[in-house]
Amino acid sequence: MHCMRSFTAALTLPSASIFLLGTPSIRSLTDPKDAPASHRMKPRKSMKKHGKVYLVGAGPGDPDLLTVEALRLLNAADVVFHDDLVSPEILALISYEAYVESVGKRCGHAGVTQQQIHSLLINAAKEGWNVVRLKSGDPLVFGRAGEELEALHDAGIECAIVPGITSAFGAAARAGIPLTDRRLASRIVLLSNHQCAGKNLFDWKGAVSEDTTALIYMLGTNYESLAERLQADGLKPETPCLLVSHATTPKQRVHPTTLERLADAPLYPAPALLILGAVAAKYVEEEKLESGHGEGSASSSFTIDFGLGDDRGEPSKTLAETIRAAR
Repeated sequence: MHCMRSFTAALTLPSASIFLLGTPSIRSLTDPKDAPASHRMKPRKSMKKHGKVYLVGAGPGDPDLLTVEALRLLNAADVVFHDDLVSPEILALISYEAYVESVGKRCGHAGVTQQQIHSLLINAAKEGWNVVRLKSGDPLVFGRAGEELEALHDAGIECAIVPGITSAFGAAARAGIPLTDRRLASRIVLLSNHQCAGKNLFDWKGAVSEDTTALIYMLGTNYESLAERLQADGLKPETPCLLVSHATTPKQRVHPTTLERLADAPLYPAPALLILGAVAAKYVEEEKLESGHGEGSASSSFTIDFGLGDDRGEPSKTLAETIRAAR
């Protein structure tokens, strides 16, 4: 068994020897089938001078929504650095021979800084490995792809982007919402309720209007403040919205409400997003009829469980088993 050379060495001294974050145990190196996704075998030895980095979109969570190219790269990668929000079902599709490490951030708490992620990608590629930087959703939508691409280009590392289905599109598809409708919404705007440390949130004035479907990512936990901000930007309190968590997975939850009642909505776990606008109103009306809430009902906000059920896991499990059997 060979000791893994550190990709984080450049963070201290060029001659330093530091293990990867969460270096695999002896058992996980010798018995990959028993190893968790974050502690698998060392990368296959490459004879290339420099490897290549792929920024790959994992989609919203359902493995069946991965692109063919993303699946191919997960099976061919030497090293995979993934976000925390990538679903376990997708991580299970990574080759047993690849080294897998989480470099994600949760609720503003970063176990690995963005600069350290840059160093991990660059150092792994300089070792000759093919590296997948696996991001939930689409890497180009609030995925810090711009920063990582710039760091890779500056270091002379070849890179490529493999798009994925962004979580808002997956959520809308599973909830049956057309994000545009020529009778209701003529434009879509994607917004983030999170900004770099030390910077104020971008001004949303003019970005949202009655004929806009707004898709708001990284909601945080202060729904009241978010609702106040949107109303201050001109939206009516009765503007309908849908709070969606874990889109397209068995844990998916949808809570229809209005802007004025958003503060009373349940605090769903990340990844969570808000679909805001007239198209959500049509959805809410349909669900009220189906659930027996007619006109004049006292309830204007209720929770709908859109969990996909245990049977949704079977096709993905079969896919993973099929891939491994073919190796």
